[in-house]
Amino acid sequence: MNKKTYFLKGILTENGWLENVAIEVDSIGEILSIQNDIVARPDYEMVNGYALPGFQNGHSHAFQYAMVGLAEYDEGHTDNFWTWRNAMYDLALTISPIQMEAIASQLYADMLRMGYTAVAEFHYVHHQPNGQFYDQIDELGQALMRAADKVGIHLTLIPILYQKGNFGKNAEAKQRRFICSDIEDYFRLLDASIHSSKSCDRVDVAVGAHSLRAVGKENLQLLLQTIDSDRPFHMHISEQIKEIEDCLDFYKQRPVEWLLDNFNVNKKFNLVHATHMTAQETKSLANTGANVVLCPATEGNLGDGIFNFTQYNQSKGSWCIGTDSHISINHLEDLRWVDNVQRLITHQRISYRIPNSPDSGFNAIKQAWQGGRRAMGKDVVQFFKVGDYFDAVIVDASEPLIASTNLKNMCNTIVYGQNSSFIKGTITAGKWRVKNGRHIQSDSIGHDFVKNIKELGSR
Repeated sequence: MNKKTYFLKGILTENGWLENVAIEVDSIGEILSIQNDIVARPDYEMVNGYALPGFQNGHSHAFQYAMVGLAEYDEGHTDNFWTWRNAMYDLALTISPIQMEAIASQLYADMLRMGYTAVAEFHYVHHQPNGQFYDQIDELGQALMRAADKVGIHLTLIPILYQKGNFGKNAEAKQRRFICSDIEDYFRLLDASIHSSKSCDRVDVAVGAHSLRAVGKENLQLLLQTIDSDRPFHMHISEQIKEIEDCLDFYKQRPVEWLLDNFNVNKKFNLVHATHMTAQETKSLANTGANVVLCPATEGNLGDGIFNFTQYNQSKGSWCIGTDSHISINHLEDLRWVDNVQRLITHQRISYRIPNSPDSGFNAIKQAWQGGRRAMGKDVVQFFKVGDYFDAVIVDASEPLIASTNLKNMCNTIVYGQNSSFIKGTITAGKWRVKNGRHIQSDSIGHDFVKNIKELGSR
């Protein structure tokens, strides 16, 4: 068995920093041993850096990377989430499986460059452009799996049940690639996705419904009753004010309120956005143990609103970060977004406050990692553990700001003072995927991306 040992200046654990650390991995990248405060040996690979646990991306729509920056042109009319959504639908109607793979490969490579080592892909573009099933029902899901396998990122694929255009309304024509009108068709898609995932190294499959407006109560009940208890469940909720108003009109309750009253919301639930909640909804949701996936850059870009993070965090709610439409894929920037927006509206500093844990940067990294691991359906106990894959983002110890900082202030310096240029590289399954800011396959992936985007004609 081929083994390898990395020697790092330090690694961040769930209990703080360890210095002068040797991490031994086996041939498939699983950790065999972790030793700290030791002297390096000549056969170790010396890494002048600090290892953080690989960032977890709890929400992605890969195809939307093809339209980043294209919805910012002032067309002289009201521009909001719903007009943006129409442009997104136009893009979704044109993408082929080959183009989906090329877009996802570039996106996932760029995520790795920013320190992400895992992504939960909220996947609802299922069918041919005419709305008919592909011969292989999970053709587009397979394209996403191939992309993740190629670039070396862990993928949790979430085939999404999508049936309606709004509460009690039929789907629109532009939604035809998303729709499984019969829930049995969705279960066939899910089974096919699970089967396809078995041929990939690091692909898992979760379960999801698009939203309360896109799936009725009866089929949501069938979905939740049928799925395996160990598979995470993902769903958008309460992202837009219009969604709240439409839900009140149809169900006579707000979305989160209705969900809590009608379902056993628990730790396997990953609710995306949850932007517009009352104080009671916020507290009640936190108490269920459910995980909220925040997408600060996208929520800001689309004008969604501001999540009630301060109360949710005080109620010990679980949360993580997702990049959603990928207007930004910078995890540290998103952590700052969450904090800084709360500072602006509360006029108080330090939103990542936890009793008896004064290190805000550490709290942010730890909470986001734990919630992100839950979104993937993974263990949340230890950042680095013997028997787990060695997945890490490496911060360059030679950067002057990092080199001059003691370990007490290191996490806060990384979260509040770092930009992506400080990332030395990213390791997944014990292998370097990114070195010195470039993915090891960046030339071929980039060439393929440019070729397919030109053929798509979207930019």
